[in-house]
Order: sequence, then C-alpha cells, then structure tokens
Amino acid sequence: MNKDVKKYSLDYKIDDFMIWCQQKDLRIKTITSYESCLRLFARYMKDEHGIDNINEIKEQHIREYIKYTKERGKYTFVSDKNSLRINYPENRKDYNSKISVTTINNYIRNLKVFFNYMEEEYNLKNNPMKKIRQFKNSRKPKEAITDAELKRLLQNIDTTKFHEYRDYIIIQLLIDTGMRLNECLLLEIENLDLDRRAILIPQDITKGRKDRYVFFSRSMGTQLKRWIQYKDRYIESELLFCTKHNTRLSVSNFEKNFRGYCGRAGLKNVTAHCLRNNFERNFLINGGSIHILSKLLGHSSVTVTEQAYADLSDEDIRKAYNKISPIERIKGGRK
Repeated sequence: MNKDVKKYSLDYKIDDFMIWCQQKDLRIKTITSYESCLRLFARYMKDEHGIDNINEIKEQHIREYIKYTKERGKYTFVSDKNSLRINYPENRKDYNSKISVTTINNYIRNLKVFFNYMEEEYNLKNNPMKKIRQFKNSRKPKEAITDAELKRLLQNIDTTKFHEYRDYIIIQLLIDTGMRLNECLLLEIENLDLDRRAILIPQDITKGRKDRYVFFSRSMGTQLKRWIQYKDRYIESELLFCTKHNTRLSVSNFEKNFRGYCGRAGLKNVTAHCLRNNFERNFLINGGSIHILSKLLGHSSVTVTEQAYADLSDEDIRKAYNKISPIERIKGGRK
C-alpha cells in the first residue's frame, strides 16, 4: 500500500483514532466498544461497497449500513472471520435474534464520535454523520424480582462449594448495595470498612471516575466476615472475590454461573443487573431520596436515576402511598 492510499485508508484512520482514545485515558470498555463498532463498519464498507478510502464514504452509505444492521441478526456479521472458528457465535442462544434499538443507537453514537474526530483533526470535508440522528427508543419498564424469587435463587446455590459460596455472597452484596457487578468483582479487602459497614469503590473502577461509598446491612457485614475467614483458609489474596486459582473473577464467568442458579430456581429473564434495578426500586418504594439514591448508584446525574420511576408498578406506588397517607398519619392509623 503506497503512502497516499494508506493515509486515507479506513483501517489506518481507525488505528489513529484508537491511539487518540488511549491518550484520552478512556475506559477499556469504552475503547473496546469503539473499536468493535468501527471494525464492523470498515468490513461492511469493503465487502458491500468496495470502499476503503474515508473520503469516499457518503451519508447514503451510513444510512444503508444502519438499515443493514437493523435487518441482520445478532452475531451474524463479524469484523474478523477468523473469530468464527474460535468463538462459534452460532452456538449462542441469542444468535440471529433482533438487534435492539439501544445497540443501534450506540453504533450511531460511536460512528459520530469517530467522524467528528476526523473532521476536527484531519479536516474531513464531508462528514457523513452530520445529518444522521439516533432512533427514538421508548423505554420499557423493567420487570421486578420479588423477595420470594430472590429467596428461591439463594436457596438454589450450594454453599459447600468454594465458587458457589463466593457467588452466594456476591449476589447478596449486589442486592444490599446496588453496586455494579464489575465494581463488585474488582473490590479488594482494603476497600471494606466493616466497622462503618461501608465499601469504598475507588475511582479507577467506577464508571464515573469518582470515588464513592456504598453501605451494607449488619447481617451482610456478618456474612462478609465469615466469607473472608473462609476464603483466607484456602487462598491468600487481596481480592475480596477471587477464583479458586487466585485470579480475578470475570463478569462473563459470574454471569454464566448466575444463569445456572436462575435455571435451578426456575427464574427466567433475570440477569445480575436486575439485582441493581431491584435495589433502585426498593429504595424508592421505601421513601428514599432520589438524590441519595443517585449518589449510591454512581449515576452521572439525577436525571439518569429518575428513569427508575418508570419501573414502579401500580402496586409499588400503592405501597409507597400507604406509608405517607396524611389522613392515616393525622388519625394515628397504620401508615
């Protein structure tokens, strides 16, 4: 490839953009999302339009790519064909299922960031993303998990096994604190304050890049002490939750385990993130301040937290109302 051709090559520009992302110290998850999206787009442009020069990409190409993405199924198109021989995406249960509007909007956002960067850094004359807008996405209320279902879930975990006992504690900690799963799995014992019943989630593992505290109940504190004593008998590790081989427990491995526990308990469509949603819902039902909830969850703004109100059912609202009924309070009745 001669220098002039390489200069405008889409892959070359993506490489340049990825270096910029690293220099900006973006989170690994964000960088991975950008690269995955852009490599898919680059392959599409080459396969479908024979285009590798970034200056040849027009608005119509973007619109056709979005249409193609909406119509194709999940994991049916990959940036590297060699990965098919390693990952076997066709074996996934959600293979070829419909791609969500949220995912498509994420693709559009990522492409916008990339082409805006090209426009600012390299004076790209015609930014093909200029008039592209995201799709309206009506938010569906998240289904609530009942206390009975949570109890059934916990009862179907074999705490005589190291990894299941560990997961048993993790699940309860997620229920009790509302923290994100990846934050929980990256915790070290030094982040734990058993006297104050508090956990410091350091800025290097939080989504918002700010230190924050979450808090746990007295009974959770007792269980954490027992877990640490148990873990220390077998493994010497600074990690609060490690594997039996003293390595970090990955989100994907925990989620795989979690699906197994849900299967035993007969629970469908329940993910680990549902435990965080459950914390939000219960906090609001019991009269918790949305501003405090926002701090506990580590949201960038209260506006993000306000979306949790959409998940409250009529029964949730009835229970919350009964606790603050003015007449019941005046007459001294049960709230």
